[in-house]
Amino acid sequence: MAQPDKRLFENLSGKGKAIGVLTSGGDAQGMNAAVRAVVRMGIYVQAKVYFIYEGYQGMVDGGDNIEEVSWESVSSILQVGGTVIGSARCKSFRTREGRLQAANNLVQRGITNLCVIGGDGSLTGANLFREEWSGLLDELVQNGKIEAEATKQYAHLNIVGMVGSIDNDFCGTDMTIGTDSALHRIIEVVDAIMTTAQSHQRTFVLEVMGRHCGYLALVSALACGADWVFIPEYPPEEGWEDTMCNKLSENRARKKRLNIIIVSEGAIDCHNKPITSDLVKDLVMKRLGFDTRVTILGHVQRGGTPSAFDRILASRMGVDCVLALLEATPETPACVVSLCGNQAVRLPLMECVQMTQEVQKAMDERRFDDAVRLRGRSFENNLNTYKLLSHKKNVSELPKSNFNVAVLNVGAPAAGMNAAVRSAVRVGITEGHKMFAVNDGFEGFAKGQIKEIKWGDVGGYTGQGGSLLGTKRTLPAKYFDQIAEQLRTHKINALLVIGGFEAFESMVQLVEARGTYEEFCIPMCILPATISNNVPGTDLSLGADTALNAIMETCDRIKQSASGTKRRVFIIETMGGYCGYLANMGGLAAGADAAYIFEESFDIRELQANVEHLTEKMKTSIQRGLVLRNENSNENYTTDFIYQLYSEEGRGVFDCRKNVLGHMQQGGAPSPFDRNFGTKISAKAVQWISKKLVETYRKDEGRVFANTDDSVCLLGMRRRNLLFQPVTQLKDETDFKHRIPKEQWWLKMRPLMKILAKYKTSYDISDAGKLEHVNMCRRTDEAVAI
Repeated sequence: MAQPDKRLFENLSGKGKAIGVLTSGGDAQGMNAAVRAVVRMGIYVQAKVYFIYEGYQGMVDGGDNIEEVSWESVSSILQVGGTVIGSARCKSFRTREGRLQAANNLVQRGITNLCVIGGDGSLTGANLFREEWSGLLDELVQNGKIEAEATKQYAHLNIVGMVGSIDNDFCGTDMTIGTDSALHRIIEVVDAIMTTAQSHQRTFVLEVMGRHCGYLALVSALACGADWVFIPEYPPEEGWEDTMCNKLSENRARKKRLNIIIVSEGAIDCHNKPITSDLVKDLVMKRLGFDTRVTILGHVQRGGTPSAFDRILASRMGVDCVLALLEATPETPACVVSLCGNQAVRLPLMECVQMTQEVQKAMDERRFDDAVRLRGRSFENNLNTYKLLSHKKNVSELPKSNFNVAVLNVGAPAAGMNAAVRSAVRVGITEGHKMFAVNDGFEGFAKGQIKEIKWGDVGGYTGQGGSLLGTKRTLPAKYFDQIAEQLRTHKINALLVIGGFEAFESMVQLVEARGTYEEFCIPMCILPATISNNVPGTDLSLGADTALNAIMETCDRIKQSASGTKRRVFIIETMGGYCGYLANMGGLAAGADAAYIFEESFDIRELQANVEHLTEKMKTSIQRGLVLRNENSNENYTTDFIYQLYSEEGRGVFDCRKNVLGHMQQGGAPSPFDRNFGTKISAKAVQWISKKLVETYRKDEGRVFANTDDSVCLLGMRRRNLLFQPVTQLKDETDFKHRIPKEQWWLKMRPLMKILAKYKTSYDISDAGKLEHVNMCRRTDEAVAI
């Protein structure tokens, strides 16, 4: 039974409404996922939905370019890059005559709701169209093109935008559709180049897209540990040529076989002169004589299949876009659906456009600090982290804190752990601490597998999967005496623990043992890292994004294998323990028909209903099914049981195959998201540790003593903020038996998968529908966006 304070979207009806969806401007991976979500959500609420082919050009030309679509029309487009409905630059729409023609074409089909997926130019054009709408209708009446009655019936045009742009250059959203996928392409190239470059001691200069925005260059530099990056928002200081060449020379002297320099295509120096990849190459060859090559990535960055992040983001935004159109009134301004932290928000379109234009104005006027600030907290934090990690001073210039900080991994391996270790070590060293690495978790700690780790020891860590330090699930309780002894021996003043649920349990045990062991009275911080995403106190854990991409890619291949075999259903088992995050979000990213999870109990009747649903689906043109099952979703309804049930009940209609994905979900190179998330949260954690060390240092005793609850914290992403939360508080939010948080944000996403798979369901939209202002949205402690 729905709670009285919930707003359920079932009360919103699209009956009698028509929605047009178009993609405009440059293409971006994930646009098709957004189109699919708009179409299916629109049809679900009983609205008519129309494709407008070739962007605004199709709207002006009309005819076959505007076509009503069905549920099946968007089948199999989720995994396709680019946009299947086409995109074009349209000069005629910039004229009033062109917009008059477009208005006529929309009115003829009763379309008064537009979903525009594009960049700031496309969205500005849509807003102008909306403002002129009533005038255009009056003119059409005068020209005899439409009846006077139509001006009343179609009096208002509602516009909702989604930003599709690989550059991430639109203010008001932490991530635009396509950015994460573009980063995947860049990092794939960097990882490939690294192997060849190391064979020959080479320097590579990579040019990435971003004529006006350096986001791709900045984030990819962080994700691969580049030696140098050039972006338009942060021109290098006078004399940068000497500084850069000195740094490259030092790195080579320290036996580093590879140098990577990343150049944004719009990079400039402090005199506003372009810095090109060829200029950088010639400089390195002339000054240092290094074998230097240039790689220009170009349109590779726009291509390929969308990442899991982009598919989920686009699906969330597409659904919210339809809700915003249904709720729009004549007074509602044109809005854009954005991502703020981990939350979808609606912002006035023109406020976002205005701020985006302010960035360019600040750069033109050489107010670069303002430009960085206007880009938003995500961009600012990325730049600050890059500055922290990249420009190493001489050892003699570094401060000396006399504190020793140990870093260890606990639990199962997760992609991104190594990026977090690298960041922790380097930030710790710049803060003046002596950093120690612990091998094999608390088991290794007890055995004294602890050694100092230097700046150069963590080179190349970011792109490595698994855990280079080694990790064990062993909890510290049985080794308290030995651990206390090692803390004394190595004079460890603080701990940074990177791991999953075992890391959280370990911290709980250490806090509870403080009364007995004074050695545990030191600042301690946990960074959540587990593919299961089951740690309390955080919406996202390191490694979960990489695992989601692995699941999604496998599902894509499995679905493709069915394209030559009609009527087949695949049952796929994912990892996650009792946490259904991977099954649910993997299902959303891969376009699954059902996902069985522990958090939402199911019985034989539901299984039967799913079989019947798939039987009906097989009568359409979509003759394949995909079902995901979380490994511990139900002890009796096992993967084998569900496979046998589906096989028996579907006999004669479809056949079944099953796959258990297993540990491939834990492996592989970390995704750009996990590399960056690990790098940023680890830097933040070490800065928190530094602050706590200063606060808890007792000068008279010459030691650190911290025994308050807030000296042992987990750093987690909660909605829009990164928060340090005492583990003692998080205990109350935890189901220790099933090793999951009592409340999980992603369960609210569950109805989306069901709706997009054509199931009737209830969807709580209490969080949606609040139009905010750009400045309010930007007041977050830290954006989750990479």
